[in-house]
Amino acid sequence: MPSTEAAAIAADLRTAMGRLTRRVKHEDRIPLGQAAVLGALDRNGPMTTSDLAADQRVRPQSMARSVGLLREQDLVTRRPHPTDGRKSLVELTGAGRTALEAERGRRAGWLAQVIEVELTDEERSLLARSTALLERLATR
Repeated sequence: MPSTEAAAIAADLRTAMGRLTRRVKHEDRIPLGQAAVLGALDRNGPMTTSDLAADQRVRPQSMARSVGLLREQDLVTRRPHPTDGRKSLVELTGAGRTALEAERGRRAGWLAQVIEVELTDEERSLLARSTALLERLATR
C-alpha cells in the first residue's frame, strides 16, 4: 500500500501532467488520433491497418477511417504487403513526414518557449533532472 505522501504526489503529478498534455495538444493542427497514427508509422515503419489498430488500441474499423482521412490528405499511402497478397501496408508519404515533423516542432516549440520564459535557471535544471524520473516511472 503506498504511503499517504506517495499517494498525494501521484494525484498532484497526474493532475499536472493532464493539464500540461491538454495545453500542449492545444498547439496541434493535426487531430490527435491522426497524429498518433503518423507517429506510429514514423517509429515503426510501414504497418497494416490491423497492426496500427492494435498499436493504438482502437477498433480496426476506426483505424480504417483514420487511415482513409490521412490518405485523402496524401499523408499516408498504401502498398501491397510483400508476403501476403490479402494485406496492404500503410506508410508515411513525404508530406506525412513533413506534417508530423511540423506538428512535433509546434508542440516542442511552445513548451520550450514557456520553459524559457516562465522558469528560473534553477527550476529549468530541476525540470531537466525530473524528466529522467518521469521516464523511469513511465517504463514501469
